[in-house]
Amino acid sequence: MKNHNVQELLKNNSYPGRGLILGRSADGRFAAAAYFIMGRSKNSRNRVFEKTTDGIRTQAFDPSAMEDPSLIIYHPVREFDGCLIVTNGDQTDTIRDSLQGGGSFRDALRTRTFEPDAPNYTPRVSGIIYPDGGYRMSILKTMDGDPECCCRYFYEYDAPAAGVGHFIHTYISDGDPLPSFEGEPERIDFPWQNARAFANALWESLDNDNKVSLFTRYIEIATGKSDTVIINKNV
Repeated sequence: MKNHNVQELLKNNSYPGRGLILGRSADGRFAAAAYFIMGRSKNSRNRVFEKTTDGIRTQAFDPSAMEDPSLIIYHPVREFDGCLIVTNGDQTDTIRDSLQGGGSFRDALRTRTFEPDAPNYTPRVSGIIYPDGGYRMSILKTMDGDPECCCRYFYEYDAPAAGVGHFIHTYISDGDPLPSFEGEPERIDFPWQNARAFANALWESLDNDNKVSLFTRYIEIATGKSDTVIINKNV
């Protein structure tokens, strides 16, 4: 199977929306994650990522300019019991709560649907990295824009190959309404040896007008030690 160059994918797409990447470093030592947000409206662009005790949270850069916090203020990243949960909405908490109660990633997302932001009906993209470096990804979306039908897709990668990652994002490209992502997560080359190099490569490739914030993390599989990088356009 062909691996894509994620920098080229991003440079050739002005608006993939919110993107999630999970993968394994080229030397096989690290599990890695990235999450980025983009925005076209003033409200969507008025955000930053801030660290929390168990992950990150979106916050208003200028609280006085925040128009509607629904769907844009949430915890994209949470840790639980050695797992890293990364999503584009408040389903992060749904997954964490399911794991706390003895449920699973899949159990949690069966209770959720796409976002209620007609006419886009933004897909919910989610991922989880387990302590052994294996990971799961999911997208919840409409069937051809029909809000009466929620399609739930799950992808499981038990033993990811070194130097390989998977990329899923909310939209195919810019548009009105925005066209939802289609197909399996895109398989990408994963050459970066640390979280900073990973973050810099992604940030430099995102459309300068639309990019808002970016998170990356590298987790050493043998020890569980991690390194996190956050880049915000609003500083």
